[in-house]
Amino acid sequence: MTTRILIVRTSSLGDLVHMLPAISDIARHVPGAQIDWIAEESFAEIPAWHPAVHEVISVAHRRWRKHWWDAQTRRERAALRANLAARQYDVILDMQALLKSVWLVRQARGLRHGLDWKSAREPLASLFYDVKHRVEFWQPAIVRQRALAAAAFGYACDGSPDFGLRSITDGVEIEPTAVIMPSASRDDKLWPAGHWRQVFDHLQARGLTLRLLAGNDAEQARARELIQGRDGAEVLPRLGLRQVADQLARARVMVGLDSGLTHLSAGLGRPTIGIYKASTPVRTPLQGAAYTASLGERGQEPDAGQVLAAIDAALDAARPDPAQ
Repeated sequence: MTTRILIVRTSSLGDLVHMLPAISDIARHVPGAQIDWIAEESFAEIPAWHPAVHEVISVAHRRWRKHWWDAQTRRERAALRANLAARQYDVILDMQALLKSVWLVRQARGLRHGLDWKSAREPLASLFYDVKHRVEFWQPAIVRQRALAAAAFGYACDGSPDFGLRSITDGVEIEPTAVIMPSASRDDKLWPAGHWRQVFDHLQARGLTLRLLAGNDAEQARARELIQGRDGAEVLPRLGLRQVADQLARARVMVGLDSGLTHLSAGLGRPTIGIYKASTPVRTPLQGAAYTASLGERGQEPDAGQVLAAIDAALDAARPDPAQ
């Protein structure tokens, strides 16, 4: 018997990565689960990477809100509304608990599950669910999402998180490279250039070439300035999500600011060092099958020495055992 499930979690990149273990749990514990997922169009590739996701329904909130009443936007919203109205789900699970996600939940047909008033980031969202669940707020995001899914479907959450990304990592040969993410969505997350150069020196002394990720023109310029005059380092052109995932899957280690791509690296099971400065790792620590380190805290950045020590620990943990 098929259990038709709609997951609502639209953004952002890191949040979708944090959702993947909950999808693995549902697929393992709910017989006949057929999982659809509503996600922002910019990140819709990520749910599609998980083998248990049947269909990804994309939305364009980020684009629509700039031109909400334009004719094209109205047509796209009407098409989404008709698409959802044509489906019947056994369970609709809002994993975001925001008013913007409730707007989607209300358009879908099925029993609506979500967080209760005390658990939701925007408590008003809880008023629109048929079934409400209590999940303690100050838990790591992955733990929280897994707990909500377990409560909705009545199973016990156990085991290490499974991100379901083996289609990207299986059979990939690890290269002597370090992927670096020195940019972030906000300037207050940036780490001093002098610290980055110490990290680059250390990684190259360990025999690794450097590949820096950058998106927009400003990030490209910053990355080029960081490696100016340095051999064995390159700034990669702007890449699509799958291309970035392929780069991460081949890397010996990844060092990055607290960003969605850094969390993706950890989810891919690669040794990953995260640098936190304007956010707290209490809520969003790096988690994955390989070594991870979430360094720093809101208002208290890690120094270069802490990051260098974590790099050594990551590389040493990944070194093959000569006795095997």
